[in-house]
Amino acid sequence: MLILETNRLRLRRLVPDDLDALYALYRDPEMRLYFPQEGVSPDRTLTYEETKEELEWFLNGHPKRPELGLWATILKETGAFIGRCGLLPWTIDGQDEVEVAYMIDKAYWGCGYGSEAARGIRDYAFQQLGLTRLICCIDSENTGSVKVAGAIGMTFEREAVDDLGPFLIYSMTKPGGE
Repeated sequence: MLILETNRLRLRRLVPDDLDALYALYRDPEMRLYFPQEGVSPDRTLTYEETKEELEWFLNGHPKRPELGLWATILKETGAFIGRCGLLPWTIDGQDEVEVAYMIDKAYWGCGYGSEAARGIRDYAFQQLGLTRLICCIDSENTGSVKVAGAIGMTFEREAVDDLGPFLIYSMTKPGGE
């Protein structure tokens, strides 16, 4: 099921046939460098079975909020699976939040696909889902993700800590305060 399109990308629900492509992302230590370490190998990679569990978790959107979830990110020109992006619900310090999440295969870094996907997700969240606030949770050393958050209009809000460690929160509210 197609969620949204941008000029160069299609974001759609994950399907079982995405497993090998998703696993290729998740087994690469460089792709997983800034992910929390809990429940994964020391290099933060996931096993094939862990990847399958995550894919199954998101097949129909997020189980608690089906309109949200992680989505396959497909390059229109070739049909290639180049990442997974989406919207994730979190509760941080007692406040319900929705995160813009993005992960683009390193073979496509530097092409603007992360920012393009994140802009599309932001617009979808505000215009189609009626959300009024979005965040990004970012490791302080992940300068690439900080750039993407800035490119879609987010600004640094604060530092936070959860069970998995410290992170930065970047945020934005819907323009016009609607």
